[in-house]
Amino acid sequence: MTGISSPNHRAGASNSTPPRTKRDQVVSELRRMIAGGELGRGSRVQQDMLAARLKTSITPVREALRLLEAEGLLVGEPHRGVRVAEADYEKVKTVYLLRRLIEPYAMRRAARRLSPRDLDLAAEMVDQMEQAAATGDRGMLNDTNRRFHFLFYSRAGNDGLTAEIESLWQQFPWDVLQVVPERADETGREHRDMLDAARAGDADALARCTEEHLASSLYGLARHLIGHDVEDPFDIDVD
Repeated sequence: MTGISSPNHRAGASNSTPPRTKRDQVVSELRRMIAGGELGRGSRVQQDMLAARLKTSITPVREALRLLEAEGLLVGEPHRGVRVAEADYEKVKTVYLLRRLIEPYAMRRAARRLSPRDLDLAAEMVDQMEQAAATGDRGMLNDTNRRFHFLFYSRAGNDGLTAEIESLWQQFPWDVLQVVPERADETGREHRDMLDAARAGDADALARCTEEHLASSLYGLARHLIGHDVEDPFDIDVD
């Protein structure tokens, strides 16, 4: 779980990234507010308040809303404005399937390129996540979780691959995952397992831990969104 922050801030990002436009800043802030639960599912987005908060005109706000509406994160309704879309299990499942294909592969690549300093940073982030979970600091938990994962993905040696993962993360309902009660303890253990595999330099184990981490999140979301357990849709025999 993580809050959504700009690609400019992810671990290992290039300093040559062009500066963000006002529209991009609004998009980033909206993603952060939704991922952190500040803007709840189904709640209306107040354009004027958002423009005032970000000290910008209404034009980039409207541009940002159109972009996020095209992505399905927001829903426009005639005469009622724009609201945050409800999380849909079928869409979540599709994003999960794509993440299962890409992220374990990125972890395998990263396992060969991580430095001792990277591993120390990852260990610090795991400690920070556990502390944030214990104190109920959802914002810190979101942000640190994201930095933890992208520390690895940024070491995969392929910027295009990292960008694709970034796009998939932007479509995942982190805010919903945060209210699944059993995930807090499970996630802590899973991150520790990932860190142990990385320290051992075991690329296969790191990929396997990542697969289990992603699957556990999907199971928790399914129970929350549709009210019952599901089989892993990544299994080719599961419809």
